[in-house]
Amino acid sequence: MKDLGNISVQDINQNDGNDFYASFREKLIDVEQFPTLYTFKFIVPATTENKQVIETIFEHPSTKIQIKDSKTGKYNSLSIETFVNSADDVIAYYKKVSSLEKVIML
Repeated sequence: MKDLGNISVQDINQNDGNDFYASFREKLIDVEQFPTLYTFKFIVPATTENKQVIETIFEHPSTKIQIKDSKTGKYNSLSIETFVNSADDVIAYYKKVSSLEKVIML
């Protein structure tokens, strides 16, 4: 049995996540008008390193990051609004953030 605390998008699909991202791209194109300001939401373990990595990934001048601590202080909830040109930009951001350990992408 896989460690459920370490599930990634690739675990959900059998084809290295390609089916997931292709489907996600189609859904984004159907519901969003690009270019746009897009809101990303993540939950990450509360570390300075995680915050720095996310700030580096989302370095566009339009980016606004809101961070809320969990009740125990072990996790941070991040809402990030940033400018994207296309569905491919959204997917690229999600793929970059997925490199963080124990990240939950909402």
